[in-house]
Amino acid sequence: DAPTEGHAPDEPAPRPLHEPDPYSTPPYGGPGPWAPAPPVQHPAATPAQGTHVPPGMAQAPPAPGMAQAPPPPHQAPPQAPVTPQAPPQAPGMTPPHGTTLPPAAGPVPGQSAPAPMPSHPGMTPPHGTQLPAGPADPHHPAPMAQPAPTAQWRGYDPWTVVPPAAPKTPKTVSRRGAWIAALLIALVAGCVGGGIGAYAERDHASGGVDVKLPQAPLEKETRAPGSVAGIAASSLPGVVTIHVRGSSEEGTGTGFVLDKQGHILTNNHVVQPAGADGDISVTFNSGQDAKAEIIGRDTGYDLAVVKVDRVSGLTPLPLGNSDSVRVGDPVVAIGAPFDLAGTVTSGIISAKERPITAGGEKEDGSDVSYVDALQTDAPINPGNSGGPLVDRKGRVIGVNSAIRAADDGSGLGGGQGGSIGLGFAIPINQGKRVAEELINTGKATHPVIGVTLDMGYSGDGARVNTKGAGSGPPVSSGGPGDKAGIKAGDVITEVDGVPVHSGQELIVKIRSHRPGDRLALTVERGGKKRTAELILGSASSG
Repeated sequence: DAPTEGHAPDEPAPRPLHEPDPYSTPPYGGPGPWAPAPPVQHPAATPAQGTHVPPGMAQAPPAPGMAQAPPPPHQAPPQAPVTPQAPPQAPGMTPPHGTTLPPAAGPVPGQSAPAPMPSHPGMTPPHGTQLPAGPADPHHPAPMAQPAPTAQWRGYDPWTVVPPAAPKTPKTVSRRGAWIAALLIALVAGCVGGGIGAYAERDHASGGVDVKLPQAPLEKETRAPGSVAGIAASSLPGVVTIHVRGSSEEGTGTGFVLDKQGHILTNNHVVQPAGADGDISVTFNSGQDAKAEIIGRDTGYDLAVVKVDRVSGLTPLPLGNSDSVRVGDPVVAIGAPFDLAGTVTSGIISAKERPITAGGEKEDGSDVSYVDALQTDAPINPGNSGGPLVDRKGRVIGVNSAIRAADDGSGLGGGQGGSIGLGFAIPINQGKRVAEELINTGKATHPVIGVTLDMGYSGDGARVNTKGAGSGPPVSSGGPGDKAGIKAGDVITEVDGVPVHSGQELIVKIRSHRPGDRLALTVERGGKKRTAELILGSASSG
């Protein structure tokens, strides 16, 4: 016999490097160079787990104490029995883990029996490999008994050198090809998934259609009647936008409904461009349009009444009492500034009985209006003229008529500089009286005291002129002033205890009353003051 590799034939075998493994556990890693491994062949593909294997396909059970490899995760379907053939394999290779090799069945006819495989002390065969029976070795325990070969392995000696077999088409995909295919699939899936994720992220980041933002639900409850929204809701149906077109000019203003008959109150300077044959159209908050005609207008009060016919569903606005207004009361202004119909602004009453004059574009001063106005900081702009100023109960307390503009500071009204928080409204008490007179008679009356004032006087108070208008006397004979003892050159300094500082202020204070009202005037003559009481007279506006 050939000597065992590693020691002389006559020397006793050295002690194993470690004790024999009683459980026949194979070593980890590949086999060492101590013995050339015989050529092996992979058996037929393992059938799927739980699939019946035909007779002749069953493998030998593992030896006692030997671990059996679990079935692979992806099982091949049942196949016809394949006769195993031994392809050539490089020396030093062992069967894969879990492969059970049958015992030698004798030499193959025509070939000599191979020499016994040298053994290495202390080493156990690879995982699941059965060693063939040989002569007893006094230095090593006898190998474990091997079960009888199955029909699949009859007549096959794995330890016999078998000549190379003809190449055969593989039945399964190689591991390298499988790994390459898996990597390609993973790469493609990663690219597609990454692209979809990037697109979705960009779509979400750029405010796409899938973005859902939190929002409060629709609220259907009505607002409190005293709130700005409540006031606007009740007042807007009675507010109209007025468009005027004349032969030489046109304009836009506001008005509000007075009654079911279609009477609408506005400013005189709103309808003035229409002249005698101009066109006036009214647009309601609902969008309905109607033609209107002038019923009457008054320059001194800057008020006018127009009327629409054959319009149903009118909503008259309730009228308040301007004498009840207090400084600081909240108010709401409604109109069409710069033709923006239905505009609502809010503020407070900034002052009362603010004497203002507006107009004055005509040389004779016939277009000048004198108003003892309510002042408000509610934004009022060109186009708001004629609109209502309402209190917290939705009642009209004034007619928005003028503003102090920031364009040139030359006067009140007409400026296009916009609101600077100085707006003025005709008190509704005065507006109501004038509107009733215009509706009933087409004209308005003015209260008078029967004197001519010196409008160029620069001192404090209003001085009675020394010359009358035209050929008449400065104090009308038999008029209210004459009866109260007022003379030419007298200076009137107070009206009912309220100081007046100019002729314009005296006119404003007088026109804030009705004809027939009793007034107490403080008159200064020759450095002495006295009180003159009189009853206001009446003069027609045209």
